[in-house]
Amino acid sequence: MIHLTDPADERLRDYTGLTDVALRRAREPAEGLFIAESSQVIRRALRAGHRPRSLLTAPRWLPDLTDVITACEEAGAEVFVAEEDVLEAITGFHVHRGAIASMPRPVLAPVADLLRGARTVAVLEDVVDHTNVCVDQQHPSGKSLGHGSIAASSTSPSAASG
Repeated sequence: MIHLTDPADERLRDYTGLTDVALRRAREPAEGLFIAESSQVIRRALRAGHRPRSLLTAPRWLPDLTDVITACEEAGAEVFVAEEDVLEAITGFHVHRGAIASMPRPVLAPVADLLRGARTVAVLEDVVDHTNVCVDQQHPSGKSLGHGSIAASSTSPSAASG
C-alpha cells in the first residue's frame, strides 16, 4: 500500500483528467485501459476475471475494501491511498464511491465469435454511457431483452460483448 500526497505523482497518470469526456474517450482505448469507478464495479470486474493495474482510494474507505485490496495486491497491482482532497486534485471529481481502479481493457472478441450461436444481436454505435443500456446483475449484456450478444462500436467508451 502506497500513501501519496502529491497529485502530480507520475504513477497516477491513469487517473488524471477523468472528468474530460473527450480526453477519456481517446485515452482509455489508446492506452489499453478502462477505469472502474466504485467499490461495487471494481468487485464485479474482479469477479469477471479482470486484473487491476492499480487501485486508488482514501483512508476512510480502507476498512470496507479489505477484499478488494487483497485481490489487487495478489494480482500485483499497486494500491494507492491519498486523502480526499488529493484524490479530487488527481481525478477532477470527489471520489465518493469508495475507490477507483485502472484495469487493462480486454481485447474485443472477433465479430464471428460474437455472432456464433446468437439468435438476435443488437449493435449499438457511439454509446456515451454504457450504464444506460439495459444491463443489470440478473441479465448482463442485454440478455434481458433476449439478445445473445451486444457489440458496441470501437469509438464507444465501453465497447463490450456478452
